[in-house]
Amino acid sequence: MRRPRGEPGPRAPRPTEGATCAGPGESWSPSPNSMLRVLLSAQTSPTRLSGLLVIPPVQPCCLGPSKWGDWPPGGGPSTGHVQGLQRLLEQARSPGELLRWLGQNPTKVRAHHYPVALRRLGQLLGSRPRPPPVEQATLQDLSQLIIRNCPAFDMHTIHVCLHLAVLLGFPADGPLVRALEQERRLRLPPKPPPPLSSLLRETRPEELTPHVMVLLAQHLARHRLREPQLLEAIARFLVVQENQLSSKVVQKLVLPFGRLNYLPLEQQFMPCLERILAREAGVAPLATVNILMSLCQLRCLPFRALHFVFSPGFINYISGTPHALIVRRYLSLLDTAVELELPGYRGPRLPRRQQVPIFPQPLITDRARCKYSHKDIVAEGLRQLLGEEKYRQDLTVPPGYCTDFLLCVGSSGAVLPVRTQDPFLPYPPRSCPQGQAACSPTTRDPAQRVVLVLRERWHFCRDGRVLLGSRALRERHLGLMGYQLLPLPFEELESQRGLPQLKSYLRQKLQALGLRWGPEGG
Repeated sequence: MRRPRGEPGPRAPRPTEGATCAGPGESWSPSPNSMLRVLLSAQTSPTRLSGLLVIPPVQPCCLGPSKWGDWPPGGGPSTGHVQGLQRLLEQARSPGELLRWLGQNPTKVRAHHYPVALRRLGQLLGSRPRPPPVEQATLQDLSQLIIRNCPAFDMHTIHVCLHLAVLLGFPADGPLVRALEQERRLRLPPKPPPPLSSLLRETRPEELTPHVMVLLAQHLARHRLREPQLLEAIARFLVVQENQLSSKVVQKLVLPFGRLNYLPLEQQFMPCLERILAREAGVAPLATVNILMSLCQLRCLPFRALHFVFSPGFINYISGTPHALIVRRYLSLLDTAVELELPGYRGPRLPRRQQVPIFPQPLITDRARCKYSHKDIVAEGLRQLLGEEKYRQDLTVPPGYCTDFLLCVGSSGAVLPVRTQDPFLPYPPRSCPQGQAACSPTTRDPAQRVVLVLRERWHFCRDGRVLLGSRALRERHLGLMGYQLLPLPFEELESQRGLPQLKSYLRQKLQALGLRWGPEGG
């Protein structure tokens, strides 16, 4: 860079007592004495002085890319000029020289040069026992340069300039500090809206509209938010507005309870739903089945409603509707719940010819998030650990539950090749001698079917502790059918670093169940 005529060449400042001068490319950290001189020379009031003591220390300025298109050090066509200007600013011998370097090189000035100039100004003011006077015009010109260009500063540069401006005595209500404060506030994240729970706690249920409560219920279900206060508010609203709500609205209000696996404390919740089902069952068949699906996840199926949906008249009616397949799938799931969880039920059941597989393939959420799933790496770990012939992946077992990984285990604990066994346990489950698993019809030998269950992050409510209702229902039914479940929680899977650690983790999990494989395991 060519120096203007008449300007002396850059020269490193002479270190003096009480000042710590930084060399080119180094950050400046003022000593206590020089900081005190800066504060005193600024003629700051005692109140502002005490406030300055809590300002965090200045951090080194970042020389990375900014909105102005800065090139990082060591790259780009103008790197040498940019760093050369920084050295000139750091070595300026007077405030006037400092300002001239900024004013005479407008095409080479970048956002990070302004904190460098302010730091050097502080050094100059604190470098002597009696700092030289600084012309107000010089400070005003520097202030105007920063004000004009601060919209292009990043947050770190704004903080550094604001801190140094205060230290140098620029008034708090002056244009420089105001401009920097405004830019700082513009970059702050917006304040979150007040929580819905606080809004509802001042509002009585009868003052809310069904539309608002449906939107709230859908929001909680969609985002897996298990918020007890909000769910209790929905339950209370349903009880208070029972006579004004149709089953099509009720199905939407009940949805988050089943999905989030939350049974409300409201004592009239279930009696209210039973009355609504008795009143509306024949009016909206799909809404009726949807309500029962939510209650099935909560293990709260009312017998009277089951009698109705399993009646020949209801089944014949839904067979001619556009949503016949989805209703038959839901009815098949309800029939499975009756078989496994309601031994006291003596009413009609879904005829065998009407039953369809419940979930014949992985759920939509799993398919949508397959690239985030641990299934592939767990499959590779099992392949290397056991061999491909000793497990099955994504096998659908009667009455239609898709399993992640299934192992066949002999009575001695040996993991057996799946091709030599019937991988399915009979459904409906038949009794075996007490203490033994379901009997395999192929081997005539008591056998276990072990299901490795992936518990991914999205299988839980947002707090990460409670399984979603559909996941809990699936695991509960597989267990009741005789399958031994081996959960693989996402926290444990995420903590494994690489395939070797994962194989060791799977080995420990399988051995904890007493399983054996390889030459010693058969």
